[in-house]
Amino acid sequence: MANVMGTGTVFNLPNFAGQLYSATPAVTPFLNLIRDKAVKTDNFQFSTGVEYSHEAASQPAISENDSLTAPASVSYVRSQNTNVTQIFHEKISVTYAKQSSGGRLSGVTSSSEGNCAPNELDFQTARAIEKIARDVEYTFLNGVYQLAENSAQANKTRGMLAAAGTVIDCENAAMTQNFLNRAFKTAFDAGADFTDMVLICNSAIKQNLSTIYASQAGFNLPDSRNIGGVNLTVIETDFGPVRILIDRFMPAGVLLGADLSCIRPVEQDVPDKGNFFREPLSKTGAAEEYQIFGQIGLDHGPAWKHFKIVNIA
Repeated sequence: MANVMGTGTVFNLPNFAGQLYSATPAVTPFLNLIRDKAVKTDNFQFSTGVEYSHEAASQPAISENDSLTAPASVSYVRSQNTNVTQIFHEKISVTYAKQSSGGRLSGVTSSSEGNCAPNELDFQTARAIEKIARDVEYTFLNGVYQLAENSAQANKTRGMLAAAGTVIDCENAAMTQNFLNRAFKTAFDAGADFTDMVLICNSAIKQNLSTIYASQAGFNLPDSRNIGGVNLTVIETDFGPVRILIDRFMPAGVLLGADLSCIRPVEQDVPDKGNFFREPLSKTGAAEEYQIFGQIGLDHGPAWKHFKIVNIA
């Protein structure tokens, strides 16, 4: 079914009777995990953290005589990392004739069923909001950073895959427990503290993870003898527990480790309107037209808190 790129009319938006389903999944699991931590900004460019570092640890060798003179001072330099909010913008347009023809049904009907979307404007608004949520979910995972230098350029927020600082390359080999252990160790050695670490993956890698750990002693012995199968939800690592989240917007062959403790959405309100609001557009004829506008970006925290495994066969 092809969507209409333009105004909805009586003839290009037929009404049907029956239970309403979305043929495109509209769930946003990563956004759902972090949405309650959202913060506000009044600048489209915002800080994702200010970092400093120490020199390599060593054992001092200071004699009593040496201690009579103060050593050279060390001044710690700070650096700032940033990301941006970006615009999400949708338009809704439905003619008066379409809105007043809710009783005109197409397809198979029965006396017990009515129009599955009796209010066309509400239906189109809800779908536009779903589209924005899906686009935000995709962007927060896959977004590529771009800072606009003028009004003709778009700000584009950096997503988690681009933000992950530790990268383990499977080189088109099958993922094994050794690859996972290597990723956990490398991320820990780089500074990740596993305070609230989540593995985010697509369906194929989720099944791969369950298969890898299914042979663990006792793992495949459920309480009931009439239950079979494995659904791995948490991996207990040497550095802390890691939860598993399946997400349809993760690309093939990539596993992401994201520390949720430092991740939050950043929203940019329009004064007196808020964020992601619907407002009417000026009328030019017999149609209701609205726009939905919002600005949001991702504060992903320091790159060394996150990791990814790439090129998984």
